Amino acid sequence: MPAISRLALVLTVAVLGLPAAAAPGDTLATVRSAAGAVKVVEVAAGLETPWSLAFLPDGRMLVTERPGRMRIVSPDGQVSAPVAGVPAVHARSQAGLLDVVLGPDFARDRRIYFSYAEPTPGGARTAVARAVLDADGLRLTGVERLFAQNEDPGGGAHWGSRLVFGRDGTLFVTLGDRYSYRDQAQDLGSHLGKVVRIAADGSVPPDNPFVGRAGAMPEIWSYGHRNVQGAALHPQSGALWTHEHGPQGGDEVNLTLAGRNYGWPVITYGREYITGFRIGEGSARADVEPPLTQWTPSIAPSGMAFYTGDAFPQWRGSLFVGALRGSMLVRLSLDGNRIAGEERLLRELGQRIRDVRQGPDGLLYLLDESDGHILRLEPGG
Repeated sequence: MPAISRLALVLTVAVLGLPAAAAPGDTLATVRSAAGAVKVVEVAAGLETPWSLAFLPDGRMLVTERPGRMRIVSPDGQVSAPVAGVPAVHARSQAGLLDVVLGPDFARDRRIYFSYAEPTPGGARTAVARAVLDADGLRLTGVERLFAQNEDPGGGAHWGSRLVFGRDGTLFVTLGDRYSYRDQAQDLGSHLGKVVRIAADGSVPPDNPFVGRAGAMPEIWSYGHRNVQGAALHPQSGALWTHEHGPQGGDEVNLTLAGRNYGWPVITYGREYITGFRIGEGSARADVEPPLTQWTPSIAPSGMAFYTGDAFPQWRGSLFVGALRGSMLVRLSLDGNRIAGEERLLRELGQRIRDVRQGPDGLLYLLDESDGHILRLEPGG
């Protein structure tokens, strides 16, 4: 495309807020925010249903695609061939290859950890594996499955699957209720609808809250969850924060504490999809942890990151959440553990934001599930 024509296209997009057929490095739009003008820059394109992004030490990005592929993306937007050695995944509806994070000792051992829908004779289940990444050779070696849910129903919904390493080196794994099995979220003998905590080798940490309790799965950290697709450590306290999908209403942000019950499906703000009837017995109960905030109507949150960078000083300390149904990026301003305010960004673009990460450059990176883009937010000048 001639330079003048490309410039005209980009300017049109910036004014109208429309997605562009642009090249890596192009500004797709400039949008307003409380921090001033923000440029939305295309980093890479051509991905198929990207789900998660992790930054490698050399600036490249490791990206999962839900159909079952990993790719390496260079800083200038070149997308590699698929990485070999990824195990078979159950790629159906919401299922497939999901989150990926670098291990705590990646610089030494090159280990990555990833979650996926593992096919079984009875159906499928959320599983977690680790492997050694050869980023130049585009292959995984030494793949080890570390954890799998103890139930494997059929169906393609509610896998959870966010992975977060705690400061002590243990790994938090979020697990969905698999939609039709929501009552299991209250059953400590089931992994469905839970957040679990395992050691980096897959073993059970002895200080998990239900270790030694009869009838309880020892991996469980918290329970009463529906479908947690956002998780991050608070940068000051190191506490685990999560968010989860409600049905019709009741998307929640939670401070996710050891041994606590988060209510689903007994205590919830949600309603049934078909009838619109309230689910459960109400929205509060003394033994259930209340959400820090909730969205009704639902925004379908996915991906989450605390912002600690210098590029946007006014955003420092904020929590960013991608929204699928809401087609936007939500910024939550915080006062300690209290949600003090909300700003809705990028609604002009109308993209399904699947993942949110802060890059090593202090900028925010987004996975756009709609068009297979990696996007970067920069100060607009």
